[in-house]
Amino acid sequence: MARLAVNVDHVATIRQARGVDVPDPVLAAGLAELAGAEGIICHLREDRRHINDRDVALLRQTVKTRLNLEMAAVEEMVEIALKIRPDLVTLVPERRAELTTEGGLDVRSRTKDYERVAQRLKGGEVQVSFFVDPDPEQIAAAHGCGADIVEIHTGQYSEARSAESRRDRFDRIVSAARSAKALKLGISAGHGLNYTNIKPFGALGMIEEYSIGHSIVSRAVLVGFERAVREMLELVKGF
Repeated sequence: MARLAVNVDHVATIRQARGVDVPDPVLAAGLAELAGAEGIICHLREDRRHINDRDVALLRQTVKTRLNLEMAAVEEMVEIALKIRPDLVTLVPERRAELTTEGGLDVRSRTKDYERVAQRLKGGEVQVSFFVDPDPEQIAAAHGCGADIVEIHTGQYSEARSAESRRDRFDRIVSAARSAKALKLGISAGHGLNYTNIKPFGALGMIEEYSIGHSIVSRAVLVGFERAVREMLELVKGF
């Protein structure tokens, strides 16, 4: 049975829009767990555009399930992760100008750097996940760097405009999941998934955890955070 991990970044985005202290992503994380979420995700970006250092420190103190810290593979973030000790770090690409993460890591272009970062984190007893496009070669490279888990980027699938394109992109995810399973990696998936486009994943069976944030926060604005999490959880638990 698949797990749901809730990303609280966009709760912080709303807070930062006014430069105040509400809504609090730490409180949102608690509500998500009360609703049944089995993990909490936050992305501490180098520019601190939404989640900040205070949030990460408090989340580490309060999250009862599993805290997944998304971050760039840079020295500042490695040091923070080794100090905070999240349960899991997900290495993601990061550009200052992007609205949100635009694609997976090009692991093959910097294998020695990523391997060094992964080994430092694992030496601090932190599990390591690589956020990668649905590309078997990138998955193999992540495995070679010491990844425990790969998170398959579902953004292209989520943004598909036609049924044919959506099927093709879904097939790539299936192929990527099979490659990860053959390497005995943990498998998660996320980016752009919502209450409608997640339904085809019910037939897949290989993905252990779904990382979902924006669609849950968007729905929560209208129906409340706990209800929004429970409604997504019902979908995921049906897989």
